[in-house]
Amino acid sequence: MIKFFRNKTITYIHMVVMSIMLVFVLIFISVVIYKEYSEFEREASLLREFYIKKQKKTVNFDVNRVLKFIQHSYKNRDTTIDEAHLKHRIIESIENLYGREDGTGYIFIYDFSGVKISDPVWPHDVGENLYSIKDINGVQVIKALIDVAKSNDENFVQYTWRKPGNQEEGLKVSHAKAFEPWQWMIGTGIYLDEVEKLIDKDKKALKNRLTRYVMEFFALTMILFIIGLVGMIIISRIIAKEINVLSNFFQRASKSYVLIDKNAIYLRKFKRMVEYINSMVEEIHKRNDKLEEMNLLLEKKVEQKTEDLNRLLQKQDSFIKHSIHEINTPLAVIITHLDIFKMKHGDNRYLSKIEAGTKMIANIYDDLSYMVKRDRLIYEKESINFKEFLESRISFFEEIVLGNNLKIILKIDEPFICYFNTIELQRLIDNNISNAIKYAHRGTEIIIEVSIMSNQTLLTFKTNSPKIEDTNRIFEAFHQEEELKGGFGLGLEIVSSICRKNGVQIEVESNDEFTLFSYVFLKGNNHENYIT
Repeated sequence: MIKFFRNKTITYIHMVVMSIMLVFVLIFISVVIYKEYSEFEREASLLREFYIKKQKKTVNFDVNRVLKFIQHSYKNRDTTIDEAHLKHRIIESIENLYGREDGTGYIFIYDFSGVKISDPVWPHDVGENLYSIKDINGVQVIKALIDVAKSNDENFVQYTWRKPGNQEEGLKVSHAKAFEPWQWMIGTGIYLDEVEKLIDKDKKALKNRLTRYVMEFFALTMILFIIGLVGMIIISRIIAKEINVLSNFFQRASKSYVLIDKNAIYLRKFKRMVEYINSMVEEIHKRNDKLEEMNLLLEKKVEQKTEDLNRLLQKQDSFIKHSIHEINTPLAVIITHLDIFKMKHGDNRYLSKIEAGTKMIANIYDDLSYMVKRDRLIYEKESINFKEFLESRISFFEEIVLGNNLKIILKIDEPFICYFNTIELQRLIDNNISNAIKYAHRGTEIIIEVSIMSNQTLLTFKTNSPKIEDTNRIFEAFHQEEELKGGFGLGLEIVSSICRKNGVQIEVESNDEFTLFSYVFLKGNNHENYIT
């Protein structure tokens, strides 16, 4: 039997498998039908619930439709007609328009005290108070319907009531709505025994249909099951054998260089696949050898380049650190001697220019020093008098401001305490003042303003300077808006990193008239936020 499938196509086997699958599908359908048949009572219960729900929707729709008719008639009433006449016309219209031929579906109306106003099926007791009337189960029918109407919800009342056309009692479900202007309860309902008749009809049809299906499928599935079972066993063995050959090959191929034996494969499609697989394995083996050789060479080159790069980085880092250290000493000497000279001989415009240049160098030095140390040091926060600190930094740049024919105007309402690191706050303020001096037009003012609000404090630097074309890139390292202005392009990158670290929000606005840098400090207690 196995030789029969030698050199057969996958399509042929697939058709056989699909046929067998069809058999199982038929069997499955038969089982489902049998299960449905055995659960017939449960289906009938669901059917009952469906019909009752459907009839409740109809009842609800009828009540709402009548209520809308009354509301419309009341709203558009002729004021010359008295209310009693209007009520009579509305009741007469409802009794003639609503209801079914068998007497069901009629509309009944009571007032909130329980007096019957309209009942086309039982008109003999119209005008009587039926508020306390009970059915055989003790349900106060009219009272319950009035309560539902007043609550304006979608509840229903189930009770026993006489049926139209005879004196028999039938189980009924009703719903009611209220018309407040006249204190009316408008309702209608459905007799559940009518639902049972519909259910019985559907039950019979369902039973007959399921019985026919069971008999038809039973005969067919018994024949096909035997054939399908034998065929599936044979086909499964053939395919399993072919798959085992391939599986064993892949397991061995992952560890060693092996090929598939073509004589172990019977199916034509699998034979062609084996040719491709063996060719692929041979090609992979060749390329793998070349790749291993290249990988060894690359590893050696990468290791060498990495060592060279690390040495260069170490030398660069060492050079920057030593350069900063070497700059600090002569810079401090220059500033000290300038201060001593001014104390002895007073101001000198030439020395003022030297002092201004020295302070610009000092500002650059502070930036470089912060960049080198910021990843290695922890900058502890402390309480700072913001007004005094800001005034001291403005004073530091005084000679530079005068040398550039500029003027700094400080606007601050009152002193307050800022919880921040001194070095980081100095870098934030100094870099903004330095940039303002660098780019502001000569003869203009630099306005530094502090605004205290309920939950935040706003620090702004406003200058009359050229428009910044890209306000996002200015915070990138080494970016300069104008190369002729000099500098390393590090200041605003440092400011941005400090603000991100401390949760300070940055906003930049620039146009042809002015440029405005805004920094938003949050208010809060000293250990969480920044301004107190």
